[in-house]
Order: sequence, then structure tokens, then C-alpha cells
Amino acid sequence: MMTTGLAEGNAYSNDVLPTSRPKVLFLAYYFPPLNSSGCVRTWNIAKHLSRLGWEVTVVTPDPNLWRNQNDPIQANFNFDRECIKRIPTGHRWCCLTPGHLKCSDSAVGKLFGGVCRKIARSLGLELTIGWEREAEVACAQLSPSNVDIILVSGPPFIGFKVAKSLSARLGCPYVLDYRDPWIENGNETRWNNHVVRSEQAKIIEASSAVTVVSPSLLSWRFNIGTKEHVISNGFDPEELRDVKPHEFGHFAIVYTGVFYPPNRVITPVMAAIRRLSEICSFRNGRIREWKFHYYGPETDHVLREAQAFGVTDNVIVHGRVSRAESLSAVRGSGLSVVIASILDQVIEAERYIVTGKLFEALGLNTPVLFIGPPGSDVDQVAEMTGLVQRLPAKDVEGMAAFFHEVMAGKIPAVRKLDAYTWPNLIKQFDNVLRQAIRKSTSLG
Repeated sequence: MMTTGLAEGNAYSNDVLPTSRPKVLFLAYYFPPLNSSGCVRTWNIAKHLSRLGWEVTVVTPDPNLWRNQNDPIQANFNFDRECIKRIPTGHRWCCLTPGHLKCSDSAVGKLFGGVCRKIARSLGLELTIGWEREAEVACAQLSPSNVDIILVSGPPFIGFKVAKSLSARLGCPYVLDYRDPWIENGNETRWNNHVVRSEQAKIIEASSAVTVVSPSLLSWRFNIGTKEHVISNGFDPEELRDVKPHEFGHFAIVYTGVFYPPNRVITPVMAAIRRLSEICSFRNGRIREWKFHYYGPETDHVLREAQAFGVTDNVIVHGRVSRAESLSAVRGSGLSVVIASILDQVIEAERYIVTGKLFEALGLNTPVLFIGPPGSDVDQVAEMTGLVQRLPAKDVEGMAAFFHEVMAGKIPAVRKLDAYTWPNLIKQFDNVLRQAIRKSTSLG
């Protein structure tokens, strides 16, 4: 049910904040019905802020621009149910992001798009640069009375620039939400990196607050101080409650999502699958049937590695599927795999990686093998929840042993998951936004 009043414990005085529902303008490039993992956080922020008494207006590309959508009719129903308004925008230069945006699929169109992407990358431009002007145009009719605060989630970080511009025009504060770092790989050799860092520093300085998904995301580059707030990714119990398990008919090890070579590839998992096959062959007749299932667009990579390790008989690829199918597969599986990095040692630029699909598996009570080096932020999640086994990519024997143990019924005990539910996480966002409005109002 929609909550029309303010959340208990968040009351504010009439001389500091508006007496009506506070208004947040949410710049969310990735947003339903787009079929992308980036939509999970933005949707839950919008949904649960609305339930805490906020008037939420989302600025996002027109759904008709997206190639892959998750049930747009259901998405529209959800927007109406949660009282979430949208300002749809156009998008220029769609050929720069052909994976998400509709553009020409002809041979000439693909060639043109490839050339444009190469030029954009050489200049250090964000491939979503075509959204900046369109988002500003779509918000041109907004006045200061329409917005109390601006919240923007990135990537893409072109939205951060839009937020800063709108903040100056509308005379309201803005808050930055980082799902990933702006300069992700820490490569200092590109000529424009110093320009990006300088621009990022200015946007952060002018913001009222910065939220990050994990403690290490920005700390290796910036010392933001009290302006920074760690608000983890999480899961929505309401959404996961009705997910029906896929009936595999055997013990299923599942990986959902994409890869980011060379640091995030399926190779170590295929090595562990081969070792598991060897273990099972030694114990013929005492091991249940099992398979590894991949859900995502990079089927060629998975099949190529499966063939290299000689385990194609134990690997099934499903290609790109809807979010509902993906969640059903994780709930029906015996174990879910998440890959952060196959490096032997954690590097500062990747210490932050605690991907959102980890929390969906936790919310579905599915054990997780998390592949990453020690010393990353995921260790805290593993310690708190109990369902996560983190192992380095080189520990093939350990991964195969974990697969075998869970297959044999030795499932890790669940400890504490409440901290990672969106109804609890959103209270932190609510507090950050209200404090930012109070501070802005008190400063005149």
C-alpha cells in the first residue's frame, strides 16, 4: 500500500522543510522497463522513497528507445501503484550504445556506429553523452516550486553534470549516488583523465551529499569526509517473495549477468567445473546429477571456455532472459556464482565491487560462491550474512570443494540479512536527502 504520510521518526519542523510531501527529482538513466541490472537500485530507491512520503519524479530516457525491456505494461502498473511520476527524455547519438538503445542494424549503420564509438572513446567521452542535452530539455519546464532536491544515480555520469546544472537553475541541492566509480580502471595514462578527475571533484564539492554502494568505492581517489554515506546494494523482500523456483530437475549451479574481460571472466569457474567432474567420477553412484547454467548475452565466451576445459556436457547456456526468469533460475538453483575479479591480489580500483546480484541471491536464500581476492568490501557482507563463500580465482580446488559440499547438502547457515533489505536501506537515503534539504534551507 502507498504510504502518504511521513515515515515515523522522520518528522521535520515546518520552518525548515515544506509541509507537503517533499519533492525529489530523480535522474535515473537506467530505469524500468529497461532490462538491465542498473535498474534494480534505481527502481528500489524510487519505490521506497515514495512509500516514505516523498513525491518522486524520475527523469529517464523514453522506454521506446530501449532495445530490451522487462514487461512494460507491468512497469507502468507499478509506476501508478507507487505514485511515481516520469519525465521521459529523448536521446541523441544512440549508435554509441547499441546494446541498450535502438539504432540502425544495417551494415552501414553498424560501421558508422563503430567509427563513432572509436572516436568518442579516443576523446574520453561518455558513450551516453547524447542524453545530457535531452535531459536538460525535458526538464526545461520545471520551476523551483516543483523540486526540493535532486538525486542522481550513476553510471552513466553524464547525469551528474545535468544534476549540477539543474541545481544551479532551480536553486536546490543535489545528491550524488555512485553505483560504480567514474574512472573505473585506475588507468592514469589517458590524456583526459586529469580533466575527468577535476570535473568530478568540482561536482562532488558542489553537491550536498554523496552516497556510495561500498566503503572503498571513492576512498582511494577522494577524501570526501562527512559528506559521504555508504548505502549498500540490497534486495526487496516484497519482489522476491513471489519468485517461483525454476525446476531444473538436477542440482544447478547458476551464473547470471555479463563479464568484463580481462578481470571478470568465466575461466576459473570452468576450471572448477572440470575439477568437480573429476571428484564426481571418483564417487560414481553417490553423487546427484548436476549442471552449470549461464544466463546472459555472452554465451560464446562461456561455451568457448567450457570447450577449452572439456566440460561442455555439464554446461548449458540460455542467453539473455528477462529479470523474472533470471530470479527464478537463482531461486531454483543449488548455488549461485558471482565474479568480482580473477586477479590474485585486490587492487584499490576494484576493492569496492559488491555487485547487486549478490544480494538477490541472498534474498532468495541461495548460497553464493563469490570469486575475488581477499581484502575486498565483500568480506564484510560474507561475514554478516553467512551465505557467501569468497575464494580467489586461483583456488580451483576450494571452489570445486564448495560446489561438492553444497551439492551434498552442507548449506551455509544464514546469519543476518535484514541490513540489506530495501525497506531498511531506504531509511538511510531518506535521512541523507532530508538533511541536505535542511542544510540548504538553513543556508538561505
